[in-house]
Amino acid sequence: MGRYLVINGDDFGISHSANQAIIRAHQQGCLTSTSLMITGSAASEAVSLAKENSRLGVGLHLVLGCGKSILSHKQIPHLVDRERNFSNQATWASLNYQFNPWLKVELKAEIRAQLEAFSQTGLMLSHVDGHLHHHINPTVMGILLDLAAEFSIPIIRLPYEEFKTTISLEPSGKLKKMVGSLVFNKLRQTTAKRLQANKIPYPDRVYGLLQTGRISESYLLGLIPLMEGDLVELYAHPDLQDNGKIELDAFLSQPLSLAIEKAGFSLVNYREVLGKV
Repeated sequence: MGRYLVINGDDFGISHSANQAIIRAHQQGCLTSTSLMITGSAASEAVSLAKENSRLGVGLHLVLGCGKSILSHKQIPHLVDRERNFSNQATWASLNYQFNPWLKVELKAEIRAQLEAFSQTGLMLSHVDGHLHHHINPTVMGILLDLAAEFSIPIIRLPYEEFKTTISLEPSGKLKKMVGSLVFNKLRQTTAKRLQANKIPYPDRVYGLLQTGRISESYLLGLIPLMEGDLVELYAHPDLQDNGKIELDAFLSQPLSLAIEKAGFSLVNYREVLGKV
């Protein structure tokens, strides 16, 4: 079977600068995949760019926090404000989605709307993941599973990476990383069983969670030889601004490409590895 590495740029469509960075990392670097924020302010530009770059795998970056909805406040009054903004408090929003069952109808309506909007772009859906990983909230995941067959969802991201590996490469923020690792590992255990029951694949490992926003070339050169699994995703948020420039530079790195090859990985997008080109 070999080993396959998907390098994904999140937040495609959030801004012009993010769009340009993702396309540059794809054309000139090792980025093979991206996740589209269909409600982002630059989503239309992102769709056009994706159509010009046919080898770029494009998935849906489901937005249920720190962003805008497709549906109006009138349609989902308990999820967004009158300007269609979700809560910026990610933890509070996730708990609300999980423990307020009366929100499920509104959540399902919005998730369906985002999947439909992606379908209307004419792009082939490569995968589904979520902004701030709201997609692995048990309630949200249940809705995605209900809609999976209708929208032909091919694969879903389950964040999982080894805590000890991350700490060995970058020990700062140890407590925060430990808590994040415990929470997401627990969510993965329960979610993986649900995906298996529904015959929806997921990658063996997904690296990026514990070092988000600070994924540098030196970090990746240390990480690549330590990566486990045969189908692996690495994601970051390349941008032309702020910390995104560090992650863009990392994806453009020639030493990184050599390290990937030395580790025995083939660079692919999810369409290619699943045989759905």
